[in-house]
Formats: sequence, C-alpha cells, structure tokens
Amino acid sequence: MTELLYGRNAVREALRANRRTIKRLVVSNGVQETGIIAEIIKLAEQIGVPVQRVERQQLDKQLRDANHQGVMLETNEYPYVELEDCLAYAAERNEPPLLLLLDHLQDPQNIGTLLRTAEVVGVHGVAIPGRRAAEITPAVVNASSGATEHLRVVLVGNLAQTIATLQREGVWVVGLEDDEQAQDLDAADLNLPLALVVGAEGPGLARLVRERCDFLVRLPMAGQIASLNASVAGSITLYNAWRQRKKVAE
Repeated sequence: MTELLYGRNAVREALRANRRTIKRLVVSNGVQETGIIAEIIKLAEQIGVPVQRVERQQLDKQLRDANHQGVMLETNEYPYVELEDCLAYAAERNEPPLLLLLDHLQDPQNIGTLLRTAEVVGVHGVAIPGRRAAEITPAVVNASSGATEHLRVVLVGNLAQTIATLQREGVWVVGLEDDEQAQDLDAADLNLPLALVVGAEGPGLARLVRERCDFLVRLPMAGQIASLNASVAGSITLYNAWRQRKKVAE
C-alpha cells in the first residue's frame, strides 16, 4: 500500500529515519530550494530516492489541498513493530521501559502532538488499538512533525490485554484521569518501568483499561476550565516522567 507523506518536517524526518521503502520525492517547481528544502533534496539523493519536480497545482490536487509546503514523499505504509521490540529497545539502552499507550484517541492533531513529545523524551514505544482509533496516517505524521518516523509504534488488538502483558514484564501502568482517586502528578513517583495510558478525547479511559491500571494520576489545576485536552495533559505527564528519571540519573 502506498502512502503520500507531506509537510517539510514530516518528509525530512522520513528521509532521515529511512525506515520505509521510499519510491520518490516530489518537489513543487515554485518552492525555493534552500534551507530545509535543500536538506530534503540532499537526503533523498544520498539514499538514492528519485526527485521529481511538478507544478504546485498537481500537488494540491493529489493531496487534496493539504498543507504540503511544496513537498511530498511517496512511500510504503507505516512500519509498525511488536510490543517485544519496544521492550527489547529499552533493554538495549539499559533503561527502564517508558511507554505510551493511547486509548482510542481519534484526533490526528492530538495524536501527533503526543507522539512528538514521546519522541523528544525518549519513549521506547507507543501502543495504539487497531480499531476505532486513528492509526499512523500521513496526517498524524505531519502533525507530529515527523516524530513518528523515529518511534516504535505497535498496533494492538486489545489494550487491556496489552496492559496485562506489560505488568507481567514488570512495567507499572499509570492512567491519566481527572478523578478523585488519582494522585496529583507532583506527588506521583514516575521513576519506574512505566507505561502511561492517555484516554480518548471526551470519554477518557475506557472502564476496563482504567481498572487495569496500577494507579491513576491527574494534573492539578487552578483555573476555571474543567480539564486540559489529551495531548497537553499527556505531554506534561510524559515530560514529568522524563524529568524524574533524568534527575535520579544525575
């Protein structure tokens, strides 16, 4: 199956990672071949990817007016991995696992933001249910600024079963939930082999997923708005987990 990636950062990171079978790079005739565009073309040439130049209208039509920024990459579909690969990667780095589990998030922008944060803080793997959720589409790749291309992402059939598997491997599973039973984030010990579960926009964590978590955390808030959206809350929690680990390591 062919996918069309678009957006300068997304295209550059796909070329840098070089994890997909890349068929061609398409560049709009009207774009200046300097800066990041020049970098993209050089990366393509270095790994033997053909570079084709077309009129911008052709890209507009092919990508249905997506914000392609004058570049498109024709590739195969996203290279998903297995859960065992994520745990093995953590072991190779001699680090306690740090994983992100997405409980049926739908919005590509929210998923992209979370995946960008996950890549920045060194998450070893991300698990996404394969049904009723947004998978790693070109829109998600673009929203993540290409962070997806450097991450290990697993499609799972049942998130609750995945949680049980991780717990048997010694991973603590923490759910992000605005709930009276949840610990305030500042008081929670996240310097553990850890998997953070972020729930869907609106309904939050599914009941069975919530019940399977070892504990819950919530973000304390002082304002009048009831809650933060999934991407912001999840990103703050991931960053706090990374900071706790980094502080201990120092």
